[in-house]
Amino acid sequence: MKIELHLKYIRILLLTVVFSGILTAQKVELFPGDLNIQPFTSNFLEPRMGVFFQSGKNDLRLDIGASKDIARFTGNNGTLFSIGADFFTYTRLRGEADFHFPVDAVDYLFGLNAGYKIPLKGRSEFGIRARLSHISAHFVDGHYDGSSQRWRDNRNPLVYSREFVELFPYYRSGDGRIYLGITYLFHVDPTEIEPWIIQAGFDTYPSSLSFGNIYPFVSYDYKMGYTTAYNSNHTAQIGLKFGKPFGSGLRVVFTLFSGKNVHGEYYEIDDEHFSTGVTIDF
Repeated sequence: MKIELHLKYIRILLLTVVFSGILTAQKVELFPGDLNIQPFTSNFLEPRMGVFFQSGKNDLRLDIGASKDIARFTGNNGTLFSIGADFFTYTRLRGEADFHFPVDAVDYLFGLNAGYKIPLKGRSEFGIRARLSHISAHFVDGHYDGSSQRWRDNRNPLVYSREFVELFPYYRSGDGRIYLGITYLFHVDPTEIEPWIIQAGFDTYPSSLSFGNIYPFVSYDYKMGYTTAYNSNHTAQIGLKFGKPFGSGLRVVFTLFSGKNVHGEYYEIDDEHFSTGVTIDF
């Protein structure tokens, strides 16, 4: 009953945002070339294509995914409202001889998103992104030891699945952006995971330090949730972006992470690492 009540209010809120954006639109654009609201740089659940190598470990992550705005509605005061879709995979691999990379675990995400953005004076804007998504996690054949005919590290597959809604309001001024995130899991396995997740973070691409289309960047994301106990995830990134600072391009990124493992099959495992990666952003 409690879950049904939450879902009722969530549906009302999302439908209100969608119809208010459509009814006030002066221009409609289908499948625009860019995203209305750009991904938050250090937030893990964002669209990107890239690879990350962990320092000192035989462990790497391959991300393949994209978000696409399906329709964009422009208001007479410059406001932008968009509806889109998300499809991501996050894959954990390890390296072996002869250029082999067995796949240990993979997480799938797909869902819908909506974004609303209001331009302010100068180079400032306020916006909010909502998403309705599903994530499931799975071990793959690279986690199975054929010689001993058992799962590696005696860690058997478990059912990991979550369906959730999230709201990410943000404020951008010039080269920097700050944001908050609130996520509600209206269905989750394992059931010991609590439904609420709180986030906050920032990203900045200082134009005063740029040269040509190359921008240095700094970003940070803090996430608090409950798995077996309340815990915090910290993700800090620095690097260079080749292309548009808040748009498409290529990033060389160095990441420092501390918290619970990002892969669902390892959801309760503590993880600290430094990684070097290259990503293509949309």
